[in-house]
Amino acid sequence: MKKLLTLALAGIMIAACTTKKEETELTGAQKLKNRLIALQEKGIMYGHQDDPFYGLTWEYQKDSSDVKNTCGDYPAVMGFELGGIEMGDAKSLDSVPFTRITEEIINHYKRGGIITISWHPRNPVTTIDGGGPAGQKFPEGTAWDVTDSLVVRKVLPGGEYHEKFQTWMQRLSDFLATLKTEDGEKIPFMFRPWHENSGSWFWWGEKLCTVEEYKALWNLLQDKLKADGFDNIVWAYSPGMEDNLTAERLMVRYPGDDRVEVLGLDGYQWKADEGQQFIERGRQNLQVLCDVAKQHNLIPALTECGLKNVTDPTWWTSTLLPTVEGFPISYLLTWRNYKEEWFGPAPSQPDAQSFRDFYKNEKILFTKDIAEESPESGD
Repeated sequence: MKKLLTLALAGIMIAACTTKKEETELTGAQKLKNRLIALQEKGIMYGHQDDPFYGLTWEYQKDSSDVKNTCGDYPAVMGFELGGIEMGDAKSLDSVPFTRITEEIINHYKRGGIITISWHPRNPVTTIDGGGPAGQKFPEGTAWDVTDSLVVRKVLPGGEYHEKFQTWMQRLSDFLATLKTEDGEKIPFMFRPWHENSGSWFWWGEKLCTVEEYKALWNLLQDKLKADGFDNIVWAYSPGMEDNLTAERLMVRYPGDDRVEVLGLDGYQWKADEGQQFIERGRQNLQVLCDVAKQHNLIPALTECGLKNVTDPTWWTSTLLPTVEGFPISYLLTWRNYKEEWFGPAPSQPDAQSFRDFYKNEKILFTKDIAEESPESGD
């Protein structure tokens, strides 16, 4: 009997060691994907863009966050923007130093949070070489410059701006290589390039390139980063919300199941009195999103959302929560809090109590709710 017990315990130990070994052999991307799937069972993570850099009344204060200052916890997901890195600029298009972005990505990973990164590269055809001032969002040469309708074609292999764009991708790659912990571990993150492609306000938008050209652009960037050894990226594809969205419309430019892990939608409410329309449109879109994600074994998410300047003081509980309740989305992310245009909470604003009520919902997850599943926690 004792011998049998010893053999059984040995078997358990071998199985445990095998599981641990298999876990350590997973790439950073595989670990993050597994974590996202596991957290879906727990609830919907709340995310906020540029959260640790600035808020409505402050800039670059250590450990500050409008979200944390409102509810006492950091968002589970933090979004970071890399527009400008392609130019060799010191600051992003939102005037955030890239050194600070690296620092805060590491900080959020260490506290148990999840990172998502977007990139709005300037227009490679109309941008003058040599860089320029950051923080200018809409002038000539930005990602929003659609004066040339063939930019995508011109940066693809054989195009006259392909070599220039290769340099831009290398600069992006060089920055992403800085995202490591002190012991050299590559930080896993979601990467969401070429988003809102179903609109035509970016140079990679629907009216600016064919379906084949868009997919080729996606593949060009993805193949470059994979060749550079980035096995810590979970790739997210996210067109925009639309009235009466269909599965066919959602997937018209989809790069393929072998190239995407997260399927998202971006959708905003712009006026306080449009809450009911936002709920109805959002739920219809999320139903399509979740159905398609299930069919393709993808992780669904509301990759951007918000009410501009949160002009409805109850918006978090009266509009956003009813929009997302019941859907198995991984996370939702509200856009940044800038003093002239904001989408997240702030302790000084009328919506602060509604956000605190939103925070208390057991199905809405913040950093403290997910930190126990973090690789940094030792679990």
